[in-house]
Amino acid sequence: MNNPKIPDNVSYQVLKLLEANPSISQRQLASSLGVSLGKANYCMKALVSAGWVKVGNFAKSNNKAIYAYLLTPKGLKEKAAVTMRFLEDKQRQYNQLKDEIASLRQEIGGAKNN
Repeated sequence: MNNPKIPDNVSYQVLKLLEANPSISQRQLASSLGVSLGKANYCMKALVSAGWVKVGNFAKSNNKAIYAYLLTPKGLKEKAAVTMRFLEDKQRQYNQLKDEIASLRQEIGGAKNN
């Protein structure tokens, strides 16, 4: 799998959270994203399958169920690309909203004059 089948906004959030906290649990990830544990698991599997994230457990830990999620060099590159696409999308949404607000203000201004 070259590109995970998850939206850029979700990829961005997951990669950002993993980079900040490699030892985050999938349950914590799900909570931070506001999604189900199953969706968080799906996202993690997709990112691992794409080669963006490497999973390992802490070798010195007694609890081998504690994992570390590390962004691979490919993952870091893709995070930058996803961040750029996410930013462009947010900028486009902002511009559309700004235009809509200007239009509504004109509408209200025109209604006051009638």
